[in-house]
Amino acid sequence: MKLTKGTIIRTIMLILVIVNLILKRTGRPVLDIQEGTVASFVETVIELGTIIIAWWENNSFTQNARKADDYLKKLNTTN
Repeated sequence: MKLTKGTIIRTIMLILVIVNLILKRTGRPVLDIQEGTVASFVETVIELGTIIIAWWENNSFTQNARKADDYLKKLNTTN
């Protein structure tokens, strides 16, 4: 299941609204954050996450590594 960018942005906006509401109720300064700033931040987080996942995943470049991946797939499908 993959989350869409819209779902992530709406969830972050909801969290910010809840934090803002709590700050208002306790008499502390209210967050003054624009939607574009949040969207830009979320995009950056998604981009960094993609970079980390791409780096972390097993990227087999050599022929022996690809053969090992094929062998592992065969082992996993027989179990």
